[in-house]
Amino acid sequence: MKSILGALAAVLLLAAPAGAKPSAADQAAITAYETHLTTANKTLAVRMAELNVPGVSVAFIEDGKVKWTRTYGVATAGGPPVTPTTLFQAASMSKAVASAAALRLVEQGRLKLDEDVNLRLKAWKVPDSPYTAQKKVTLRELLSHTAGMTVSGFPGYVAGKPVPDVIQILNGSPPSNTPAIRSFETPGHYAYSGGGYTVAQLMIVEAGGKAYPALLKDLILRPAGMRESTFDQPLPPGRLPQAASGHGVRGLVIEGARNTYPEYAAASLWTTPSDYGRFFIGLQNAYVGRPHALISQASAREMMTPVDANYGLGLQLGRWGGHPYIQHGGGNEGFTCNSFAFLDGARQGVVVMTNATAGTVVAQDILRALVTAYGWGEPDPATRGSPRRAPNVPPAEPK
Repeated sequence: MKSILGALAAVLLLAAPAGAKPSAADQAAITAYETHLTTANKTLAVRMAELNVPGVSVAFIEDGKVKWTRTYGVATAGGPPVTPTTLFQAASMSKAVASAAALRLVEQGRLKLDEDVNLRLKAWKVPDSPYTAQKKVTLRELLSHTAGMTVSGFPGYVAGKPVPDVIQILNGSPPSNTPAIRSFETPGHYAYSGGGYTVAQLMIVEAGGKAYPALLKDLILRPAGMRESTFDQPLPPGRLPQAASGHGVRGLVIEGARNTYPEYAAASLWTTPSDYGRFFIGLQNAYVGRPHALISQASAREMMTPVDANYGLGLQLGRWGGHPYIQHGGGNEGFTCNSFAFLDGARQGVVVMTNATAGTVVAQDILRALVTAYGWGEPDPATRGSPRRAPNVPPAEPK
C-alpha cells in the first residue's frame, strides 16, 4: 500500500470561511508557517509528507472571534479533503471542557471544589488508603492533577470491541483495558492523571443528572457556540462522514479508523479547531468579566490560578511576553492536537488539530512559526523554567 508521501502534495488544500479575507499581517503569518517551519526549515507540505500526517486544521482567534482558518490534506488517507468542519478527536484537550463543566455545577451549588469527593460520589467512592488517611481527595485536586490518582491516560477501544462503563473503568474490571484507579500518593502534588478526571466525570454525571454527552452539550457546547462538537462515543453513523480517521506513524489508517473513548472527561471530545477556539473565547470573556460569559469571572479565576507546576483546573498556565496565557495539548490513538490563547490584550490564540500520531511535531512547528510571525516575544522566566513548557515547544499531553 502506498504511503501518503507522493500523493500529499497533490491534495494539499487551503480553505477559509466564506467571505473571510485575512489582513496583511494574518496572511504573512499564514505564509510564514506554510513556507518555513522553523524546526526543519521546510514547507508545511514537505513536513506533512515526511511525517506521514495526512491532514491538518488550524484556527486563529482574536478579539472574541475566529479570525481565520486553514485546512490541509485529507481527512482519511486516499479520501476527501479536510475542511473547517472536519471533526478531530481533541484527546486531552477534553479536560479543559470537563473542568469548565464542573465549575458550572459548582456555580449551581451541585458540587464543591474543596470538599472530600466521597461526600458527593454515590455509585463509587475513592477507596480508603494510607494516602488519604489525613488528606482527602477534592474536586480541585482531581481537575489540577494533584489528587495523587493512578492511570495517566487511556489507549481507547478499537471500533466494534466491547466498551466498559465508568464503574468498570474506575475498578479496572473487564472489559476495561486499564488498571483500577487508585490513590498512589498523598494529594497535593502534580502528577498527570486521566484516572483522576474519570473520577471527576462520575461526579459531574451524578451531580448533573444526565449522561455525559447530553450534559456537556447543555453546560458547555451549546452556550459556547460549539455547534459541530460532540462527546458522543462512538460517533453516530450520521456524523461519520464529517469525521477524520486516525493514522499511525506510517500514515495508514488505524484499525477501525477511530478508537472509542468512554473516558469522556479525559479524552472523548470530537471538535474542530474553530469550535475549540470558541470555547477558548468563552474562557477569555469570563476571565475579563464580560456579561453572559461561559462561566463566571470568579470561576474563570479559579480555573486559571495555578495549583501546582503551572497547571490550573484543566489548563496549563503561564505568561508569555508579560501576558497570561492558557494552553493544552492532546494525543489519542491516531490524533494529536494543541491549543494556546492569551487572556488579555487582543486575546489572540490558535488551535491546531491533526489526524496522525506524528502530528504533534507539525502542530509545534506551526505554533513556533506563529509566535515569531505575530511577535509574541519570549516566555517569562518563571514559565520558561516550569515543568509544563511554554508555547514555543508545546508538548502533547500524555495518552
